[in-house]
Amino acid sequence: MNGQRRASLARFAPLLAGTGLFIAACQPAAQPSPTTAPAKPTEVAKPTAPAATTAPAAAASPVAKPASPVASPSAAAAASPVASPVAGGGNLSGTIKIVSSLPRTGSSKGQTDTIVNAYKMALAEANNRVGGATIVYEDLDDATAAAGKWTADKEAENANRAVNDPDVMVYLGTFNSGAAAVSIPILCRANLTMISPANTYPGLTKKIEGVEANEPDVYYPGGCKRNYTRVVPSDEIQGAAAAKWSKDLGATKAYILDDSEAYGRGIAVFYNITAPKVGLQVVGGPESIDPKASDYRALAQKIRGTGADVVFFGGITQNNAGKLWQDLRATLGTSVRLMGPDGIQEQAFIDAAGQAAENTYTTFGGVPAPKLTGRGAEWYGRYKQQYNSEPEPYASYGYESMKVALDAIQRAGRKDRVAIRDAVTSTKDFTGILGSWSFLPTGDTSLTTMSGSIVKSGKFDSANSVTLQAPQ
Repeated sequence: MNGQRRASLARFAPLLAGTGLFIAACQPAAQPSPTTAPAKPTEVAKPTAPAATTAPAAAASPVAKPASPVASPSAAAAASPVASPVAGGGNLSGTIKIVSSLPRTGSSKGQTDTIVNAYKMALAEANNRVGGATIVYEDLDDATAAAGKWTADKEAENANRAVNDPDVMVYLGTFNSGAAAVSIPILCRANLTMISPANTYPGLTKKIEGVEANEPDVYYPGGCKRNYTRVVPSDEIQGAAAAKWSKDLGATKAYILDDSEAYGRGIAVFYNITAPKVGLQVVGGPESIDPKASDYRALAQKIRGTGADVVFFGGITQNNAGKLWQDLRATLGTSVRLMGPDGIQEQAFIDAAGQAAENTYTTFGGVPAPKLTGRGAEWYGRYKQQYNSEPEPYASYGYESMKVALDAIQRAGRKDRVAIRDAVTSTKDFTGILGSWSFLPTGDTSLTTMSGSIVKSGKFDSANSVTLQAPQ
C-alpha cells in the first residue's frame, strides 16, 4: 500500500537498513525519465524491492543491491520451537503467541485501530484458545513518532523480536508493502509464517512485468521455503483496474504520480502499463513526488500544461497526499479528475486534504465492508455494534487474517513453526467473511474482486462503491 523515478524496472532494489542487518527496505529510489517504461509496492509503495529511505528527487541511479537479509544471531535457535509432536488441534496446550506489526503511530493509526479491533474480535470468538492452547496476541508498532509512519528499523526490530520469542507462531502484517520487504526475509529464515491483511505490491510474491528482476527471490534468501501470504489481491490487478476505470469515466489523457515507496511506485507502474492498452494517453509520469515538499504548485502547473484530464497518484496518505491534493485542486480546478489507490482510502486522507478531497476517486483491492454479503455482512453488523463506528477498508481483511491463523494452528495440531507455516500456505477453500477462497502457490489469494469509491460530503461513499475489473 505505500514514488521517485528511475530509468528502469530495477528501481526497487533494497538498501541496508538498521542494526547491522541487510534487509530489503521500504521505499524505492528516484526515477529519472517519465518516458522510460517504469518498472506497492507501498505499498507498497502499498510498496518493489523497496529502499530504506526515500531517495532525493534528483537521484537517477538505482540503489545498490544488498546481501541476503538475515535474522539476528539468535534466530536459528528460535527457528522452529516444538512443544508437542501430537496431531490434532484438540491436543494443543500451553501458550501460543500471535503478533501483529502495523503502523500504530501517526495518521495510519485510525486505519490500523480497526484492523486490531478485528483481530481481537476473531480471537474473542475463539475464546482466545485453539484446542488446549491459550492464544496470546501482541500488538507491535512499526512506526515512529518522528517519522509519522512505518520505518525499516522498527519493522526489522519487530521481526527479530518475534523470531527470538519461541512462543511466537504467527506474524500478522504488514500494512505497508515496503515493510513486508524488510520482514519477510528475517521471518522466512526462521520458518515463521506471515499473513498480511493489506500488502499489495506484486513483487513480494511473483515475477511479472513491472517488478524488479530479482523479485520475489530476494525476499526468500537461501531458498528458504515461502512463509508469506496475503488475503488481498495484488496491485497488477488494482493498477490495471484503475486505468480502465479512468477511461470508462471519460478520461483521455493521464498524468501519473507516485510517492516513491514500493506500493505507490508499483501501482503507478501498473496503471502506466495498462493505460495505453485501454486507449488512455499518458502525458506525464510515472513521476515521483517529494513526500516532504512544502507545496506542489509548480508540479500542478506542469500537469496543467499537458492537458491531462485525470491525475493518478500511487501512494499513501502519510506521504503528503493531502497537501498534494490541495495544490492540484487549486491549480487544476474540479474539471480534472483526481484518483488514487487504497493507500489513500482512509479518513486520514480526507482530514489531510480537506475540501480538496471532495469527488476524489479511489480504488480498493477488495470489497468495502458495507458491500460484504453473507458472513461478511454479519461481521460488519457485529463490528458496528461492538465499536459503534465504521470499520476502515482493511478491517475485514484483518479479521480474515486472524481467522486463517487460528485455523492453521488447529490443523497443524502442534506448536511448531514449520507445521503452522505449512498449514497456512496450504489453506484451500477457506470459507470466511470474504467468501470462499484459497492461497495460491505464490502465497497470493485467489480473490480478484476490485472496487471503486468516490468521496462525497467528506466521506468515502463505500455503500455506493462500484465493482471494477482489470482489462483481460
